Amino acid sequence: MHDDVQALVNEEIKEKIQDVLDNKKDPVERWEYFKQIAIGNKLSFEVHEALYKLAYLDWNSDIPKPVWIPTKEQIENSNIGKLMKSLNYTDYKKFHKWASDNREEFWKTMIEKLGIVFSHSYSKIMDGTVQEPLWLKDAKMNIVDSCFKADKDKIAVIYKKNRLIKKVSYDQLEKLVNRIANSLINIGMEKGDNIAIDMPMTYESVAIYLGIIKAGMSVVCIADSFAIDEISTRVRIGNAKLIFTQDFNVLRDKQIDIYEKVKLSESPRAVVLFFDKEENRTLRENDLSWNDFLVSNDEFESVKMNPYDNSTILFSSGTTGDPKAIPWTHSTPIKCASDGYLHINITENTVASWPTNLGWMMGPWLIYSTLINNATMALYPIAASEREFCEFIQDSKVTMLGVVPSLVKAWRLNKVAEGLDWDNIQLFASTGEASNESDYFYLMSLVGYNPVIEYLGGTEIGGAHITGTVVQYSSPATFSTIALGLDAVILDEYGVEIKKGELFINPPSIGLSSTLLNKDHKKVYFDGCPRGLRRHGDEIEKFSNGYFKAHGRVDDSMNLGGVKVSSADIERCVMKHPDVMDAASIGISPKDGGPSNLVIYIVLKNNFKTNQYILKKELQGLIKEKLNPLFKIYDIVITNSLPRTASNKVMRRVLRDMYSK
Repeated sequence: MHDDVQALVNEEIKEKIQDVLDNKKDPVERWEYFKQIAIGNKLSFEVHEALYKLAYLDWNSDIPKPVWIPTKEQIENSNIGKLMKSLNYTDYKKFHKWASDNREEFWKTMIEKLGIVFSHSYSKIMDGTVQEPLWLKDAKMNIVDSCFKADKDKIAVIYKKNRLIKKVSYDQLEKLVNRIANSLINIGMEKGDNIAIDMPMTYESVAIYLGIIKAGMSVVCIADSFAIDEISTRVRIGNAKLIFTQDFNVLRDKQIDIYEKVKLSESPRAVVLFFDKEENRTLRENDLSWNDFLVSNDEFESVKMNPYDNSTILFSSGTTGDPKAIPWTHSTPIKCASDGYLHINITENTVASWPTNLGWMMGPWLIYSTLINNATMALYPIAASEREFCEFIQDSKVTMLGVVPSLVKAWRLNKVAEGLDWDNIQLFASTGEASNESDYFYLMSLVGYNPVIEYLGGTEIGGAHITGTVVQYSSPATFSTIALGLDAVILDEYGVEIKKGELFINPPSIGLSSTLLNKDHKKVYFDGCPRGLRRHGDEIEKFSNGYFKAHGRVDDSMNLGGVKVSSADIERCVMKHPDVMDAASIGISPKDGGPSNLVIYIVLKNNFKTNQYILKKELQGLIKEKLNPLFKIYDIVITNSLPRTASNKVMRRVLRDMYSK
């Protein structure tokens, strides 16, 4: 028996462990028995981890080690299992190949399974070209209609306010959505207008989001953490004619002003909600309080749109200039709901929570993946790293909890998620950053080793390109499948398929963007790609059993605090410092996973001498003020020059290699 285990358990437990070692030679079977011993005897996490290592001590394979394995019953009762059975498939890989080889038939099947509502049905699932497909030809629809198919009395949203858990039915949510749509018309907004939202992820912001779209308008999504300049940029690019905002939010007992930033950003007319009670607060001339905006009429017939009409404008950083403005159409949410149904196994009995906001694609994703699947979403827009949030997950009986790796790391470090009743959680989903195996093993231990579904994709995909399922085993920090309904390959710089390299998507698929508001879509995603493939920029490793591991970005973007940002955004910001002549920012992936560490290479003007600590503090202040307070500088490196190509482009890959050494 391994020394790590010997020192941590009593004699009785040692005998049980030794018995398993003597009689069970298969590592996977050993772990199943060790798991029962660890859980049944309420052993410490250190013992759990030591037993996991002991079980797989002689694992001589590159294949990720299973932690959770679905039973036959779990497979048969899952959404995928039921769909496979209805289509006469018993093997998941064959089912996936069918979905990839028969895209139109697959999406027709999912549209029917999800119950997508049309006022006029489509004549053809897909027309046009691979790069510019026209989905649902001749159809008329408003995607919000597909969000209200559930029984009117069923709970749509659970949220916490003033320390009380509140529940809202589908009927109550729809009536508020209708009031908002009527109110927009009442103040002169028209079909096709773009309306911004800069708010936390609250019950009201969900209703506002749906009300705008139901009225035939588009939502310009802005994260409530963004600084003034970033709000201005998104309002400008999105051509927003109105903005919904909140006076402030409270995080870790600190008041975060939102409306003040909106006022300073030269935003259009605002509708302002209040954190607590609406008191004598001063609004800009022409701005409206929530109560003054909202009319009482709660009946509204949705404005019918084309499937390719815009419904949402989200932003994803490019490598130069303004962030890419990515429109979601009325068909994009079908991808969200399909991924939720198939990969996250969302059913009408699911209570889903994912700490997020409408400025990140996971905000709209959560709305559509729950409501179209007749499920319930649980919202509590406070700091998710706090014990209070973890208690909310317990009290609202969440069954699917979405996370980002940095959040799990904080839970593990501070032990805020321990000692709670999370028995309702059937699975976790994770996105935003490269995961850490040990942290995710810890996460699984909190709920008796239920699975984590890794979920990687992007705003321009409407969901994931690689992910997992509940019909395959779960191993921490790994993906088990390419998302259903599309396909992808991993290539080197010469276009040769390899085990570790850049992942390219094989289009088409519902959800994949076909236009950008402020960039050349073809140039961004297709130019220079081999065999008609589509680039996305993720570095992926494929194992011999078909599982995957993510290694971060290969382009000049990085994930900081769960938000995708470009090097150019960071560099433009720090170049505002009077002593900085040139700058290059890179994201360094930590060895143990988690968000990228922001490292900035600095060339000073005229060999200006400065205290590096003071310079770092000043640059951090600029980023906080001009960009986002969530973006933290890990390190700055002062250098005489930056490596550049013949065309004068900064070679950030060279800088990453230099820093890693």
